Amino acid sequence: ADVVLTMLPTDEAVTDVMVGQGTLQELRSGAVWAQMGTIGLEATESLASQVARERPDIAFVDAPVSGSRGPARNGGLLILASGPEHAEPILAPVFAALGQRTLWLGAAGAGTRMKLVLNTWLAFEVEAVAEVSALATRLGVSYQALLEAVSGGTLASGVALTKLAKIEQGDDAPDFSLEWALKDLDLATASVGEEVIPVVGTIAARWRRLVASGYGRLDISAARLGLDPTPIGSRNGAAT
Repeated sequence: ADVVLTMLPTDEAVTDVMVGQGTLQELRSGAVWAQMGTIGLEATESLASQVARERPDIAFVDAPVSGSRGPARNGGLLILASGPEHAEPILAPVFAALGQRTLWLGAAGAGTRMKLVLNTWLAFEVEAVAEVSALATRLGVSYQALLEAVSGGTLASGVALTKLAKIEQGDDAPDFSLEWALKDLDLATASVGEEVIPVVGTIAARWRRLVASGYGRLDISAARLGLDPTPIGSRNGAAT
């Protein structure tokens, strides 16, 4: 069967390519369309419904990926797949080439739900690292000392250590850019409402200011920018 993959940044881009340009209608009967971009729950379910209505002979698979630039280069992505069971063996060799592991989670839409949960968790971790690094600097604690203190302990998540190391090195090359992380927070909030995840709204508001200030294409660890890390005793030349 034909397999078509889309991994575009927005639902508008996906809709333009697959619907606006007529790609969906041109697919052969029995084809499998794996939609692998993070476009939100509403857009994903809308596309799934459209395929079921207009091309019931096509299998629509919702399969966003979890992982940043490094895992993508090294084939280490986690693929969060959801869709009809008969598409699994068809996509198995394709997904094996793209990622290290594939989770099949149920009907189309389940993959996007998991992706929004995971990226919201990522945002909490990154914001924690950003604020803790500012707190450490303010208190005169070096990044190296902080890294040594948390390494090997219960606080040493891979995300925390990786982003703290990038902050220490002043490395803002994007593994996962701040603007796309913000997009995913907005998608998560749109899916459940801010009252369910109120802290996400606070993080998103601060990150939105950073993106508006031109930092959106930097790595997500640039979330540290805009915080005041001036050491105590250095502000205005006097102790506080």
